[in-house]
Amino acid sequence: MTGHNKIEVLTQLVADQIAAGEVVERPGSVVKELIENSLDAGATRIHLDLKGGGILRIRVVDDGRGLPADQISTAFLRHATSKITSLTDLDAIGTFGFRGEALPSIAAVAKVTIRSRTADALAGRLLRLEGGAVVEEQEVGCPVGTDIEVSELFYNTPARLKFLKRQSTEAGHCSDALLRLALQHPEVDFKVTSDGRSTRQLPRVLKIEERLADLFRKEHLIRAEGGHGGIDVLAVLGPPERARAGAGSLYTYINGRFVRDRTLLKAITQAFGGTLESGRYPVGLVALTMPPGSFDVNVHPQKTEVRFVDPGAIYRATVAVIGEMAARAS
Repeated sequence: MTGHNKIEVLTQLVADQIAAGEVVERPGSVVKELIENSLDAGATRIHLDLKGGGILRIRVVDDGRGLPADQISTAFLRHATSKITSLTDLDAIGTFGFRGEALPSIAAVAKVTIRSRTADALAGRLLRLEGGAVVEEQEVGCPVGTDIEVSELFYNTPARLKFLKRQSTEAGHCSDALLRLALQHPEVDFKVTSDGRSTRQLPRVLKIEERLADLFRKEHLIRAEGGHGGIDVLAVLGPPERARAGAGSLYTYINGRFVRDRTLLKAITQAFGGTLESGRYPVGLVALTMPPGSFDVNVHPQKTEVRFVDPGAIYRATVAVIGEMAARAS
């Protein structure tokens, strides 16, 4: 055994920075967490503004319910959450965020300024943090909703900063993080600006396929939906002859949460029979809705991986619905 023999308790700062590494891998991770918070707050308009690929600044402005003035600082305390009060609540999570780790983790490795106001408040509240420490808090005038700015990401953890890619690459990851959420929320108006330029606008629409049609403008997308074994499946997919190498243009969801699951991807390809070449996937979206207690999203800090109680049920439901779609289209 090498290193120090004496076991010591880490300082809160070091512990927070280590915990942040589980949640905040890159600017795109921050974007995901902040936009999920906006959606959980009932926002109908969300504006993402980036500078330097999100490394220099990430700003998310929404028109959601906002945070009460006396709760803003609490939201940045570790393990603070409004989503659960006991272990049994973990099986019935209906929102994106609940760990109580995202905001304090982000604040631990960046400089954060948040302004927020609720509809019943005459004024909002401003909170400014650096490296997790509050440096300013005051009453401020602002519209209803939340305006949060995360700047100089990893300024106090330079070893992690050097692993980031070029600013253009990181900006792309940020935009992808927003898109994954936007596809499940057609009722919300999304806008992305990067270094002062508008890079993506997704106006509010009525149906998911309208949003997908805006993304895949040259594709003929077919919708299919059905239930099997207590699992509802919605699929909006392009034809197999237009399939692409890799699953980058196939968006898969469980109860509204973007996931990457081998069982689900295999079921989608198998449903098309022999019409899909190996390694190719249709473009579009597949979204499953199932009882919360039948899967666990806590196997990965980013919550993009899941563990199913009955993987076979996922496979059967997906193949049944998409297989029927493929048969009709052939």
